[in-house]
Amino acid sequence: MAGVVVATRRMLLPLALAAALSGCGFRPMYASAGNGSMGPAEAGLAQISIGPLAERSGQLLRQALQARFERGGDGEARRYDLAVAFGISGEAIGIQPDTSASRVRLFGSARWTLTAQDPQRSTLASGTARVSDGFTLYAWQTFAQDMENDAVQRRITAAVADQITLQLAAYFDKHAGP
Repeated sequence: MAGVVVATRRMLLPLALAAALSGCGFRPMYASAGNGSMGPAEAGLAQISIGPLAERSGQLLRQALQARFERGGDGEARRYDLAVAFGISGEAIGIQPDTSASRVRLFGSARWTLTAQDPQRSTLASGTARVSDGFTLYAWQTFAQDMENDAVQRRITAAVADQITLQLAAYFDKHAGP
C-alpha cells in the first residue's frame, strides 16, 4: 500500500510543479500554442532557410541545424535566411619532453546572422556560439586518432547547433506576435 502512495506522489509532483510555474508566468519555450499548433519558437525555427557552409565540418553543422529546425515539420514556408560562418581550430597541449603532443584541444566557433526574406533583407538577429573539446593522441595509432578527431568534430558541431538553435528559439519566443 505504501508503494502505491509513493508512486502516486511521484506522478503528481511534476503536475504540481507545472501548475506552480504556470502561475508565475513560466511556460516552456517550445510549448505549442493553445490550439495545438506550433508555438512561436518552433514555428519560427521551421521557417528558416540555412545557407550553404564550406568544408565537412560546415556540412555537419548545416545538417544538425536542419534537423533541429525541422522538428515541427518541413512543410513551413521559408521566411528567414540564416548565414553562418563556422570553423574548427585546434592546438596541441600536453607537450612531452620530446616536444610531441599528447592531447589536442579543438575549438568550434560560429557567427550567425538571421535575415528576413523581405526586399530590404532586414537583419533580425545575430549571435555567436563557441565550444571546445579535445582528444588524446596515442603513438602509432593514427587510425584511432582519425576516429577520435572525427568524433570530437561531430560533438562540436552538435553543441554549436544546440547553442544556435536555443539563441534563435529565444529570439522567436521573445518577438512573438500578440
